[in-house]
Amino acid sequence: MAKKSAVERDKKRRRMVKNHAAKRARLKAIAADTSLPMEERFAARLKLAQMPRNSAPTRIRNRCGVTGRPRGYYRKLNMSRISLRDMASVGLIPGMVKSSW
Repeated sequence: MAKKSAVERDKKRRRMVKNHAAKRARLKAIAADTSLPMEERFAARLKLAQMPRNSAPTRIRNRCGVTGRPRGYYRKLNMSRISLRDMASVGLIPGMVKSSW
């Protein structure tokens, strides 16, 4: 089980990304628009830099939905490899069986 503080920090980051997504997208569009004057584009970049760091989508860490483990994460199932194996062994994941040859 991951530290509860790390899991909660990641949840906070996800909320911040969701709340600031529209403003961040608008500022990025202004900064990338070459038809606008350079001063206006630069001002948009400055405002973008003043936004909280945790509002950037790259700060989000994929974590297991069951245990909060940050490594060995399967996006499709939203869980780590260890949780996946445990749940598959018990039979909680439909269609998944233990391989043997």
